[in-house]
Order: sequence, then C-alpha cells, then structure tokens
Amino acid sequence: MICLALGLLLTGCSCKSRLSRDYDKLPKGSYSGKSYKVKRGDTLYYIAWITDNEVSDLARINKIPSPYNLYVGQNLRLSGGMTSKKSTNRRKNSISGTLLAKLPPPGTSIYWHWPTNGKVVQNYSSADGGNKGIDIAGVRGQPIYTAAKGKVAYVGNQLRGYGNLIIIKHGEDFITAYAHNDTTVVRNGQDLKAGQKIATMGSSGTYSVFLHFQIRYRATALDPQSYLTPRGSPLSY
Repeated sequence: MICLALGLLLTGCSCKSRLSRDYDKLPKGSYSGKSYKVKRGDTLYYIAWITDNEVSDLARINKIPSPYNLYVGQNLRLSGGMTSKKSTNRRKNSISGTLLAKLPPPGTSIYWHWPTNGKVVQNYSSADGGNKGIDIAGVRGQPIYTAAKGKVAYVGNQLRGYGNLIIIKHGEDFITAYAHNDTTVVRNGQDLKAGQKIATMGSSGTYSVFLHFQIRYRATALDPQSYLTPRGSPLSY
C-alpha cells in the first residue's frame, strides 16, 4: 500500500525496493478477505482503511448505524477489500483515469493544510506498489498538525510498518493518515480543529525521522500535493 523512501539519509536502490515490497505486503489485520473480527481499539474508519473498503459500504453491509459503534469480537462482512477482483479493477481504473471524474477537484471540497514543515523527500505515486502519500522530512519532536478539521478515527500502532499511526476522518468521504509519529497527543473520537497539534515527528516503524501523510477519498488514495493549500495559507475552520 505504502512505500517509504529515505532519500536524504539512506542510499542504495536495493533498500528502497525492499521497503516498497515490505509496505505492499503489510498485514492488514485479522481478516480473510471476506470478514474481519473486531479487536480492541478498532474503529470502522480504521477497518475500512486497512481493508481498502469504503466506510459507507461496511456500514450498509453490516447494518451499523452512525456513529458506527463496534464491539470486540464482532465479525464484519467485507465488501471485497484487497482480495476482491472488482476492488482491484476499481483501483486500476482510478489510476488510468476512468474514475477521475468521480474524484473531487483539488481545492473544491476541503481546504487541506500542510501537516508539518519540511522537505518532501518522497512524492505520491499511482504505480502499483507506489507511495500512496508523501513523506516529509524533519527533526524528532517536530510538531504535526491535522490538515483539516475532523474527528480522530484511530490512534495506535497495530499496523506493522506504520509505527505510531493516527487516522482522522473529515466528514463521510475523506480521511487523512499520519504515520511514524514519535508521540501522539490525541485520543480516539476526539474532535479536532484545522491546524491542531496531534503528534510529534519520529521514526516509529521505520529507520529515519519523517512523516508519512495520506489523503484518501473513500477508498482512493489522492496525491496530497494536488490538494494541499500553499504553505503559510490561513487556516479554515
């Protein structure tokens, strides 16, 4: 799903390729492709993200009303996820442009602000196994902020390779993800303002200090740099 590049601190193509393969084969939790067993700390947004499903689909299939409360041990039926041929074709079509008309034009839905300062050391890639977000270099302890107002959907380190991960939902269609944090200062279910501090930069789950940042529209990863407002723009609440 996500490839990480350590361009400023690590050299050698073999390392980068190995990391790309590792991220593409990350375990996605306790599920078989058809069902998922809820664990402590899971939220429907987190499960949708790691199984490549849409929250609305999971809620409809499992008859879960808003605000999507779950219980430990609950078995959820999935709409296909990573193992679904339909889902795979859908992702490929979105890359080739077939679904682009269904995606929101940059800047027309939510004003996305940079989550931290620093140089982008790995860009988004739509290629198979490519980086489904951007990697922003910085120093340990550097503050990380939410890119837009929203609600915390997940805080934890259950997903190997992402380290301390935060997922924030923005309405019903968008989520943002912030990986490899050193410390986190938010909790599940917390309402957030745009630009509110959520974590500090670190190297959890990887080998150097940087933030891996994603914007997803439903189940589709977007290129953050096509949606982020210019650095220094005033925050929109």
